[in-house]
This record gives sequence, C-alpha cells and structure tokens, in this order.
Amino acid sequence: MITTKRLTIIPLTYDQLLLYLQGGQLLEKSLQLSDSPRTIAPELKEALEESILPNVLDPTQNPLFTTLWTAISRVENTMVGDFCFHGAPNAEGEIEIGYGTYEAFQRKGYMTEMVGGMLDWLKTQPLVKSVVASTEKTNLASFKVLERQGFVQSNRSESMDHWKLVL
Repeated sequence: MITTKRLTIIPLTYDQLLLYLQGGQLLEKSLQLSDSPRTIAPELKEALEESILPNVLDPTQNPLFTTLWTAISRVENTMVGDFCFHGAPNAEGEIEIGYGTYEAFQRKGYMTEMVGGMLDWLKTQPLVKSVVASTEKTNLASFKVLERQGFVQSNRSESMDHWKLVL
C-alpha cells in the first residue's frame, strides 16, 4: 500500500482483479468503498484477461509488477483511477507504466499524485533504474502528468509520444 496526500494506492490481488473485471461495484463493496463511476475500457479488459490475471498467478513473477493498482480517494472513499506496470523491469532496469483516471475525477490532479506516489515507491526498488511511458499525441492530460513528474520526451511516432524518466 502506498499513501500520498489524498490517496491510498493498493495493488489488487487475483480475487480482487476478478471482482474488478466483473463490475457491478463488487470490488468497491469488498473494499468497503463508496460506489465508483468506473467503466472498463476494452483495452484494459483485454489486458486483464490475457496478461494481468495470468501473470499475477505466475509464481516466477513479482505480482506488484504484474497486477493493477487502484487509487482510492480517502476523502471521498472511492476509487478514482488505476495504474499498472507493463511487466517487471528489463535487464537495463527500465520499467513501463500505464495509468488512467475515471472520467468523474479527471482534471483534479489525482493522476499526477498517483504517478508521483508510484515513482516514489519505484525509487525504493533496487532493480528499477528508469521509467518509460507512451501517450497518444492527442492526450494532453497524460502528457501533462508525465511532464509534471519530470519525464522527458524520448521519441515520437506518428500517433504516440514516448517518455522516459531516469531515477
């Protein structure tokens, strides 16, 4: 568990991931949270089913690098967004991140705070030397989150910007 000024960030267990995927506020009820206005994007649903869930069960992998983390607003007692790693750090110590804020909580600084909290945690992980992320060129909010946390643009493709932060 990671805490920031306004958030508690928790890694979800396999059983919690199943509840998350089922929807219907089942995860929120199990965590004793207020209902959350979350929806599961098709890309996240696919990632949960095809990689996150199997990887969390894989005893050779660190589940903290393979699960979905959720951010809970302590004031509102509700989930406001999610964060994940795209696997463990590679041989060079580089790890990729992904994140999203639920629509009702966008433009309130939650994702900047969540990414900052996760970066603080990553700095305590000896195998992690740098963090990378990719954003769609049209996603200005995601660009700003990374920029505020000190990421620099490492390259661009036709539709994506790629970012890197050396810890």
